[in-house]
Amino acid sequence: MTILYVLEALGGLGLFILGMKTMTEGLQKLAGDRFRRTLERVAGNRLAAALLGSSLSSLLQSSSAACIITIGFVNAGLISLYQALGILLGTGIGTTLAVQFIAFKITSFALPAIFIGVALRFFVRRRRWVNAGELLLGAGLLFLGLRVMEANLQPLQQNAIIFGHDTFLISKHLTAVLFGALLTLLVQSGSTAIGIVMALAGSGLVSFETGAAMVIGELVGTSVITAVASIGGTLEAKRAVFFYFVINIFAVTVVMLFFPAFIEFVVTLSPADLSSSASVSRVLANTHTVFSILSACIFLPLIGFFARSAPRIIPGSERASSVEARTVFIDNRVINTPPIALLQARNELRRMAGITRTMYDEMVEQFFRYDAKKSTAIAQKENTIDILQRDLSDFLVTLSRQPLPPEESMDIPVMLQLISELEHVADQSEAILDYLRKKKEEKLLFSTTAMHEIRNLARKAEEMVALAVETIETPAADAIEKGRGLRDEVVQMREAMLNGHIKRLSTGKCTVRAGIIYADMISAFAKVADSCLTIIETRREFT
Repeated sequence: MTILYVLEALGGLGLFILGMKTMTEGLQKLAGDRFRRTLERVAGNRLAAALLGSSLSSLLQSSSAACIITIGFVNAGLISLYQALGILLGTGIGTTLAVQFIAFKITSFALPAIFIGVALRFFVRRRRWVNAGELLLGAGLLFLGLRVMEANLQPLQQNAIIFGHDTFLISKHLTAVLFGALLTLLVQSGSTAIGIVMALAGSGLVSFETGAAMVIGELVGTSVITAVASIGGTLEAKRAVFFYFVINIFAVTVVMLFFPAFIEFVVTLSPADLSSSASVSRVLANTHTVFSILSACIFLPLIGFFARSAPRIIPGSERASSVEARTVFIDNRVINTPPIALLQARNELRRMAGITRTMYDEMVEQFFRYDAKKSTAIAQKENTIDILQRDLSDFLVTLSRQPLPPEESMDIPVMLQLISELEHVADQSEAILDYLRKKKEEKLLFSTTAMHEIRNLARKAEEMVALAVETIETPAADAIEKGRGLRDEVVQMREAMLNGHIKRLSTGKCTVRAGIIYADMISAFAKVADSCLTIIETRREFT
């Protein structure tokens, strides 16, 4: 029976991770301009971000659920590492309020959310409702996974409590912290774990000091749950989880080193008769409140330092990680200062060009070693390019209404053209990836010659993409001549490939379905080359 419980709990973990991924995708599709900008504005200030995390944790009655949703926001590119750390630090304060409503079970909404999500996902035609259905479906699966894990770990939870009481395992403070973390993992909710600790302390099964150590251990358990939520997530999400875990471990370690003084401080702030069950529960709640507030006050001023240090502490290339689906350099508050605004737009354009090049390079690698997981990450980059095109174009159109010198005002339509062509390259790259995916799924075979030719065409177009991006960053005097020469080579390769393709079709060496996908791939690569040449030729008009 124990093995069966463990297996079913692992199934719950699988549902949990699947729900996390589905909810992230739904968030990414559903988040419109107004929602993203509101979220960024609310979470832009560290104190506001902490308040947002506290409110989210209180409303959900679960700090772990609030942390999971925050990681989902990071995965979807809706918030930055800086904002995520502020929200995560605030969730601990919200848990204190959530303890008062410990009977509330957010998992009770799992099945209704799945039903509504499926209904919207498969039976409604409007895209916005379909995306909302995907979000609800993911949330339902996530909390259903929590319910399955909780139900099947219930015997282990009970055994842990009995074992701890009978053997006085939790008599030592360090062990009590670990037990509190384990209890949080078992019930998948920090507020529920604290409620159990209150019951144990109130009934006299454990001492007040042991209960206080277990309450502090809840934060360690929440950190582990949040780390699980980052499995399969973006590099930015993993960085957020790493710093959140380090902050919590450091805070718990410091408190345990000065535990008697900390307990005395809490009792001083909460004068009560510890012989009373209600008083013990109240002081335990205050213990969590004081610990969370002190932790937030100490580490909130440091989140900027953590965010800046993240690339050095947890390095990762743009190629290996997903890209934040939001602008980084532009700021609408400087729109009334056109020179600065135009400089920001140029930096964002260079960033967009770099993401486009990375996306194309990763797509080409799929022809040599196909990886379904990387294919999903590439598609996410195309979504990022779409968002950058929209936001950067809106920024430039707004900027064009400001008084600008003639030479700078002429740059705006040129930049808009470059943005459009970069987005076209990304679209064609995604189309090629989709053709390759269909080839894999339908088990279509290309001849050795055909596969060799299309790989060569991909590499030749790759040279054009690299030249176009380099031209945007630092234009070379002979860039146009090189670009036209490369485009001519692509045209010649395309014509030769189409002629060879027709011969293979006539001799029966290629099926009609495989031939259609092959021809579509060739056409898409040619369009990439055309867009790159347009970028190179347009760039010379850019001051």
